[in-house]
Amino acid sequence: MRLARHYYGHATAAVFAPFKPMFRAEFVIRRLRDAIALGLLPDGTQLPGEADLAASLGVSTVTVREALAALRNDGLLQTRRGRGGGSFIALPPGGASAIIRRRLQSLSLMDLRDLGDFYAAVSGAAAACAAQRGTPDEIEQIRGAAERFAAAADVGARRQTDARLRLLIATTAQSPRLYAAEVELQAEIGTLLRLTFELKDAFRHDAELVTELVVALRAADAARARHAAEQRVRAATARLTELRIDLERP
Repeated sequence: MRLARHYYGHATAAVFAPFKPMFRAEFVIRRLRDAIALGLLPDGTQLPGEADLAASLGVSTVTVREALAALRNDGLLQTRRGRGGGSFIALPPGGASAIIRRRLQSLSLMDLRDLGDFYAAVSGAAAACAAQRGTPDEIEQIRGAAERFAAAADVGARRQTDARLRLLIATTAQSPRLYAAEVELQAEIGTLLRLTFELKDAFRHDAELVTELVVALRAADAARARHAAEQRVRAATARLTELRIDLERP
């Protein structure tokens, strides 16, 4: 049975999807921070009340309160008192890029390398399976998504079309585990990739690798598809590593 194809279309709803019981405040913080960075929670958006937010996420109100306090300390939330008050999203100077750079700075170089290695393995396996198992209609959908990615004019559109493209490939792989891994990795590294989409040369090279990937998929060449998908991730990880090092410089 095919996996559902509408994950990204419900991205905003996914912001408030329940967590597993063992997840703590830091995961609530990361989910909300990434949602702000991706524009799923725009500047000025009012969050649900603490009780409603806790019920939606499947965590305690204490956990939600701790997460919201941390986001306020980071300058990402403002609290307004009185009638019509509550917690409102507040983008910092520098906007989404500033949030993502903070996230990048929180990762060590070893963390970043490990994350890139894992993502490359998952992306490569999904692309190889898609090349072997994809129907002509599914490959055509991927080709269309790749063209929209290459034509994306701004960073937000590039991020959105890239997420759609990667999920289509993972769906076509016909592996629930690979699909689940892709979704989790997008949540973990997807916002960081947005930084690489701000670089014109990096985006141009990425679009060339996407073209190579589509050619391999249409030819049912699993090895070539795996290589192209892995190269996409490795190139992005190398650029993120350079950006991470730059953040340490005066």
